[in-house]
Amino acid sequence: MSLDVRLRQALPEAMRARDKVAVRAIRSALAALDNAGAVPIDGAPRAGAIEGSAIGAGAVEAPRRELGEDDMAGILRAEAAERLSAADELAAPEHAARVADLRAEAVVLLGFLEGSGSPGAV
Repeated sequence: MSLDVRLRQALPEAMRARDKVAVRAIRSALAALDNAGAVPIDGAPRAGAIEGSAIGAGAVEAPRRELGEDDMAGILRAEAAERLSAADELAAPEHAARVADLRAEAVVLLGFLEGSGSPGAV
């Protein structure tokens, strides 16, 4: 099963378990994967005549980029690394709870890379 499918299946389970850390991490990872699949709009016209515009549902939709497992794993690693880096930068004692949350989110994301991040494991 692909990484994005496992993440999408794990999200409702984490929500039912009221695991706020896992929900935050999974939602963020899914958003990062969705953003990476977006295509650039360089060739799209910025403005023009109304009569030249596309008409109908989906007329201006562009196909999304297909991400491979390696691409998705790289994005998840980057998301986990971001959290660990942010946790390292928050050294003040009053940020201890946020540091713990960031580290826990990184563990959740890395768990999906190791295969333990399945719906039953969250």
